[in-house]
Amino acid sequence: MRIGYDAKRIFHNASGLGNYSRDLVRILATYYPKNHYHLYNPKKQKLNRWKPLPNTIEKQPKGIWRCFHSLWRQGPIVRQLKNDGIDIFHGLSGELPKALDMPSVVTVHDLIFYRYPELYTSIDVEIHKRKVKHAVKTASKIVAISEQTKADLIEFMGVPAKNIEVIYQGCHPIFKTNFTEKALNAVAKKHQLPEKFVLYVGTLEARKNALSIAKALKDTNYYMVFVGKVKAYGEALKKYVNENNMSSRALFIENIDLEDLAGIYQNATVFCYPSFFEGFGIPIIEALYSGVPLITTKGGCFSEAGGPSSIYIDPQSETELLTAVESLYAESHESRKNRIESGLNYAQKFNDDVLAKQWNKLYKSLLT
Repeated sequence: MRIGYDAKRIFHNASGLGNYSRDLVRILATYYPKNHYHLYNPKKQKLNRWKPLPNTIEKQPKGIWRCFHSLWRQGPIVRQLKNDGIDIFHGLSGELPKALDMPSVVTVHDLIFYRYPELYTSIDVEIHKRKVKHAVKTASKIVAISEQTKADLIEFMGVPAKNIEVIYQGCHPIFKTNFTEKALNAVAKKHQLPEKFVLYVGTLEARKNALSIAKALKDTNYYMVFVGKVKAYGEALKKYVNENNMSSRALFIENIDLEDLAGIYQNATVFCYPSFFEGFGIPIIEALYSGVPLITTKGGCFSEAGGPSSIYIDPQSETELLTAVESLYAESHESRKNRIESGLNYAQKFNDDVLAKQWNKLYKSLLT
């Protein structure tokens, strides 16, 4: 098979959508090396997270479309797909080009712009809605990354359930690697990590609710480490930390490589992810694979990702968050060990081989 991908996120997004896209192509190219994987990148990459494999090839716009790369993704790319003999085109982030007349798949990650439009500008809401409406109407098959996203597609967009398949996300192999004590100490020294700490990983934005961690732990001695891009909400979080004399207990880290991030996970005492809403939440399974006890949100997709060993809280309740942290810090060695093993066992459903088989089966079904 020759499979084409809208690869913008692979080459230009460092976090969620980028990680999803890179992992999916990496997994398929590894487990099904006889296929050819064409990555359609609208412009020269600035991010160095993608490592090409022998059966992957990057494709960029030709001719005048190099100057109009955003428009190229929306329609003119189709001619290039045909010239390259593409059998299936896969939109990795809720988009498909216009006039696409070949078997196609679109991954829909979430419909947050339907559920929480106040988190976006009105123009962005309209753009997101228009793109996903076109994609789900055009696609031969729609893939939701969770049962929650599938339910939202049915509720908000009226998509028939039979048109949607749920295939979960995986994560980078580095999070499944057990670091030596020496390597963990090196990461801790490099980033000046506390001996014990509550870890948060993700963009510091309102929806992800990291401020609730600082508020819950304000009158305690617990240390916090926040890893992620600092937006306006992150600046507000930093201000809260400073105003409440918590600066010595809060560490903010940005722009680190995956190996250091994996080491930070494995150094953590507790991982806390109190997001209000997600399509799935890759940091949750990164934490499970890393052997970190996990606190996250009740409802939504969170139990799909976190499994039975995680603790679930009301993200609005700082009291519940604090109680959960205290319980995990006080947990016996044996109980902690059992919790970590249970989480790791649950995470096996997100293993590369499992996901590869599901994707290959789906692709082949479109050509029969």
